[in-house]
Amino acid sequence: MGNFFLKRVYEPFDDSDGFRILVDRLWPRGISKEAARLTAWQKEVAPSPELRKWFCHKPELFEEFRAKYIEELRTDEQKLSIFGELIQLTSEGNVTLLYGAKDPVYNHAIVLLEELNRIIEEVKA
Repeated sequence: MGNFFLKRVYEPFDDSDGFRILVDRLWPRGISKEAARLTAWQKEVAPSPELRKWFCHKPELFEEFRAKYIEELRTDEQKLSIFGELIQLTSEGNVTLLYGAKDPVYNHAIVLLEELNRIIEEVKA
């Protein structure tokens, strides 16, 4: 069974990355598709355009952003379907969620990883 990991898309590829899934709605600036070495681009699991624009990576909005994004993740059928696919991939190996944000603490990928791990723990219980 693999695990989920987070990594900026600009960090170098590593064999331990396993499946490399870009989880941003927009393509990250300054990186080619070849350099990204993606397995898939799951842009629909990212925050809605409205939520993304509202948050604008402002740390003071992060807790409210987290709550709104979790609500999207738990109620949007397309996001829930992608969750199932991502969790299934861990049965085959590691899954690295790639994001483009500069801030490694206040970004949507952190929330996404927490929610994926929460679901996995619920399933195990």
